[in-house]
Amino acid sequence: MSQFSPPNVSHEPGADPVPEGRHARGGATEVDVDALKRDLEAEVDGEVRFTNGDRALYATDASNYRQVPIGVVVPRTVDAIATAVTVCARHGAPIVHRGGGTALAGQTCNTAVVIDASKYCNRIVDIDWDAETAIVEPGIVLDELQQVVNPKNLRFGPDPSTHSRCTLGGMIGNNSCGVHSLAYGRTVDNVKALEIMTYDGLRMTVGETSAEEFDRIQAEGGRKADIYRQLKDIADANAERIRHVYPGIPRRVSGFNLNELLPENSFNVARALVGTESTCVTVLRAHLNLRFEPPHRVVLAAGFKDIFQAADLVPGITRFEPLGCEGIDQRLTEFMRLKCLHVEDLELLPDGCAWLLIPCGAADKDEAREKADAIHDWLKGQDAFTDGKVIEDRGEQGRLWKVREAGLGATAFVPGAARDTWPGWEDSAVPPEDLGNYLRDLFKLFDKYGYYASVYGHFGEGLIHTRIDFGLHDAEDAATFRRFMEDAAHMVVRHNGSLSGEHGDGQARGELLPIMYGQDLVDAFRAFKHAWDPRGKMNPGKVIDARPLDMDLRLGPRFHPPPEEKIDAQFTYPHSDHSFLRETMRCVGVGKCRNLHDGTMCPSYRATREEKHSTRGRAHMLQEMLQGDPLTHGWQEDAVWESLDLCLACKACKSECPVDVDMATYKAEFAYHYFKKNRRPRAAWSMGRIQDWAKLAAPAPWLANALSQTPGLNAAAKWIAGVHQARALPRFQKTFRARFNGNGSRPSDTKRQRVVLFADTFNDHFTPEALVAAAEVLEDAGFAVELPKRKVCCGRPLYDFGFLDQARKTLNDVMDSVDEAVRDGAYVVGLEPACMATFKDELGNLFEGDPRAERLAKATWLLPDFLARVADADGWNPPRLSGKALVHPHCNHRAIFGTGGEKQALSATGLEVEVLDSGCCGMAGSFGFEHDKYDVSQAILNDKLMPMIRGAGADRDGDGAPRLVVDGYSCREQLRQATGRLYPTVAEVLRDGLHQGRSNGNPPS
Repeated sequence: MSQFSPPNVSHEPGADPVPEGRHARGGATEVDVDALKRDLEAEVDGEVRFTNGDRALYATDASNYRQVPIGVVVPRTVDAIATAVTVCARHGAPIVHRGGGTALAGQTCNTAVVIDASKYCNRIVDIDWDAETAIVEPGIVLDELQQVVNPKNLRFGPDPSTHSRCTLGGMIGNNSCGVHSLAYGRTVDNVKALEIMTYDGLRMTVGETSAEEFDRIQAEGGRKADIYRQLKDIADANAERIRHVYPGIPRRVSGFNLNELLPENSFNVARALVGTESTCVTVLRAHLNLRFEPPHRVVLAAGFKDIFQAADLVPGITRFEPLGCEGIDQRLTEFMRLKCLHVEDLELLPDGCAWLLIPCGAADKDEAREKADAIHDWLKGQDAFTDGKVIEDRGEQGRLWKVREAGLGATAFVPGAARDTWPGWEDSAVPPEDLGNYLRDLFKLFDKYGYYASVYGHFGEGLIHTRIDFGLHDAEDAATFRRFMEDAAHMVVRHNGSLSGEHGDGQARGELLPIMYGQDLVDAFRAFKHAWDPRGKMNPGKVIDARPLDMDLRLGPRFHPPPEEKIDAQFTYPHSDHSFLRETMRCVGVGKCRNLHDGTMCPSYRATREEKHSTRGRAHMLQEMLQGDPLTHGWQEDAVWESLDLCLACKACKSECPVDVDMATYKAEFAYHYFKKNRRPRAAWSMGRIQDWAKLAAPAPWLANALSQTPGLNAAAKWIAGVHQARALPRFQKTFRARFNGNGSRPSDTKRQRVVLFADTFNDHFTPEALVAAAEVLEDAGFAVELPKRKVCCGRPLYDFGFLDQARKTLNDVMDSVDEAVRDGAYVVGLEPACMATFKDELGNLFEGDPRAERLAKATWLLPDFLARVADADGWNPPRLSGKALVHPHCNHRAIFGTGGEKQALSATGLEVEVLDSGCCGMAGSFGFEHDKYDVSQAILNDKLMPMIRGAGADRDGDGAPRLVVDGYSCREQLRQATGRLYPTVAEVLRDGLHQGRSNGNPPS
């Protein structure tokens, strides 16, 4: 029998109590975990997950804290949420609710049962367009609601920078705010009513309570009457203290909203519960007010001499009633440049050393512009103002907001920093009129402690965001962190401010509440929690009677990972101090990988809605593997491989994750170690070693096709190869290399620039026509085309199955076969993005310091980029074409090379070109062929790419139908099997244009 007791809070700075097994003393009751799990499985309509892997996955969030939960429940309905609470209460098990998992104060990790509503309980229940309200389930992501209501010029007011993945339940728990809360208020200001459930089973809807309604509740008696009586007693006993002590600022989020129980606020029980961080009740549904969204917006970007003087001018700016006023300091832009994060977007900022972004909106475009111009004109008369730009283009506005929203990621894991940055004091707030003075004092406090940090945030409401280089790696770091937090708390109170202005108290600031409110009001908070949760089982140790802020730290003195020599990493990780451990710590829980719409990251999460299949989930699993508890099997941990197995190695995280997590490399690293003692799947030997099989098939492709294409035989072949039966196996062709060597192509000479055309395995053996086209185009552009001295492969298919020794040998062969040409100044040009990304990216990670690797990486080009930037510079005149082209870029192309080359190369022909934000195709080399990944592959294909193709008419012939251009072999094969059409590469489009020009009598360029 497994038993559990909530841990006590006996405290050693920087440490946490170490339970024996799953026994931790200090709680009022012990939980029979096995019996709890059985009852949850029997009674809850949902997924009950109590394995060590599940527990490890939810052990941390985006905060400094880590607590391994008892287990996880993923309910399918809100009724199932209620049932889960009922079962937990029967067993005396504490619970914590979790939404997007982006909490920064530790409030969504606990030694409790985690209830995750985000996968299934994410519906819009009702929208009343006339009343401008919506009823939603707690797991719905904010952007999902916004996309439904925005076409009617409505919105849910608050919009934190995590709007693409934060849930409404989480926003209600934290009382979230965001960029536009200057106009629309906090979450608490936008909640109309809540359907809730208490730990002891009372289910009801709460909101404003008139005197008559209160009397009716009391007359009915029972638990509800008891709660309401206690709440009224708390409000009556503390009314004057609440009115006097609560800071009168727009961003007071710390503590409980007892002010909402005062008569002047209509005894609003729903709003009193907003911001209680699941310490009081379970939210089942929320009735929300929607706001008018001005259809026209402009943004004034204003530059200033420094951030302090910019803050001084905020009260003058807000008199003009903009929708928001966001501050950015110079240090933030420095960090972004160091991390190559949205660098091109920084060019939109005007001259200055600090900036305010000021959105203005109106029903009329001219009126919106007039508002921005009025602020701009006023600022021109201020000495601190340096320059300004009024930006009307919505695309450019979006780029500006990327700069602002990048703040959390930009300030995490900063290259070259002496210590790592962490949250803790990341969202303090003061009266806006005192913001400049508060910032001056805050920077003095940074200097006192030797900290270096940037600041940004919602300046219009006096809210400052920052991540500080606390380090938190040892006991001294933790002790210094505590002293700073205490000093900062006293400082913000001197400025009549709030410990938290957006992210809540959790564990980071819960124990500091007496500094802000005094013990009497903290006792009132405790009484408020007790009214709802007398057994103390709702998210214990957070906000009220909070565990010490330097306990339960992710790192600190309690973290004892294996030494690097025992980790035995195969990649060198030069950007993480050559440490795999440090590399895994890149992920700080921002959760951008849980975005469901924009960009590509993370395809398998979008298909499954499973945390373990997000980039963050995988990074956390690797971190937990190195923690060694509850995951105890190191490199042989099945739970880690289960998480990594659905990684498509798309590398989108490499470019889209704000902290540059490179999950494709981590997967290859783990697979190398894992498969030393575990059996590889059949697909590893068929598709992972495709280069070997392709070589065998090359002399007689007809024979290989007889096995792979003949009914009956091909079914057996697919089973043996681990391929899904619904897949069609591609046909082997006479290789391009054989054609090139025998077709009389011009040899290289000294008069023309040499280009080594890399004939990758997939195009060479399955679609050689694309390479034929590439050779023609390159020769037309004036280059002498040659091939590597011998048949070589990039080795990319070997990575996913951990064949790193073989990959090294393969890459050595590549370097040997092209190095002489590269040293003579030749370019290496290829069609397949995954292969060329291997040379550009992974090669240096495996062969750090090898000059051959450095030369090859520098010489490597994808054909479209080469034509756009090298051939164009040499004066090549591409063929003339007309019409519209849609480009679906390969994921590796997006991540490592960017997509500008494709657009530039095709636009030079006269084509109207649109690069699609089409996400991942779902094939990813062998991934989409594997029998156990086919369904996920299809789900990814049908998430974004196929709807875009169908919507544009690119899946059919006809006048006006755009041509779809697809360079990645995997993408072309996925689409061929989905549509029956083989879409051309950039090379083939250009080659066809050359042929068309010749047939029309035009000489080649």
